[in-house]
Amino acid sequence: MSHDVLMNANCQPSMSKLNFKEGIVIGIDKPYRMSSFGALAHIRFLCSKKQGSRVKMGHAGTLDPLATGVLVLCTGKKTKSIEELQAHTKEYTATLQLGATTASYDMEHEVNATYPTEHITEERIREVLSTFQGDIDQVPPSFSACNVNGKRAYQLSRKGKEVKLEPKKIRIDELELTAFDPQLMLLSIRVVCGKGTYIRALARDIGRALGSGAYLTALRRTRVGDVKVEDCYDFDTFEAWLNEQELEK
Repeated sequence: MSHDVLMNANCQPSMSKLNFKEGIVIGIDKPYRMSSFGALAHIRFLCSKKQGSRVKMGHAGTLDPLATGVLVLCTGKKTKSIEELQAHTKEYTATLQLGATTASYDMEHEVNATYPTEHITEERIREVLSTFQGDIDQVPPSFSACNVNGKRAYQLSRKGKEVKLEPKKIRIDELELTAFDPQLMLLSIRVVCGKGTYIRALARDIGRALGSGAYLTALRRTRVGDVKVEDCYDFDTFEAWLNEQELEK
């Protein structure tokens, strides 16, 4: 990764003093049930308080509120790098509940339908997962930030309006089965994918391909480009770390 990224205490910082105006890239481990904007707003507030003036900040790729993991934040002049950062490969770990669906394909909504699972075996799961690797078409979830006639798809969906989204070309480089519990019908996967991939939509499509249903019960983004989650700052301890840093004059 060609950008200066602030690492957590387990790694060596890439600069001795902070310069928010010239720009830095900060990896944050986003907490569960927090929006990406909410996480950004909090970190921006802390950085602005440290600087004594408002810090310009943006993020390089949204994470759902029910997802955790790598959220890349850019300040100052480095916000010009956001588009480039968004294009970097991402890695996720996810757990799917087979045999049911929800409107959002995660646990934001209640189960709205159930499906048979008796026919699902680990062998069949491996066969199905192999069909999703490479360049594929994916229809984004109706509960997503996709733009529909100037409105966000999730805003229309929450009002009970029907949302029709067109399929988009995405790329899945790796899709690995990491665990399967045939009693609970819980399936865990690791996904390495390109820009624009919705793991919730992938869960939906895996469920359908298995002749059943599926929704996410857990999602964690473990990497964006070269920024790994183990190198990110913990959201709750970032302020304490920041208070110990010097700003470049």
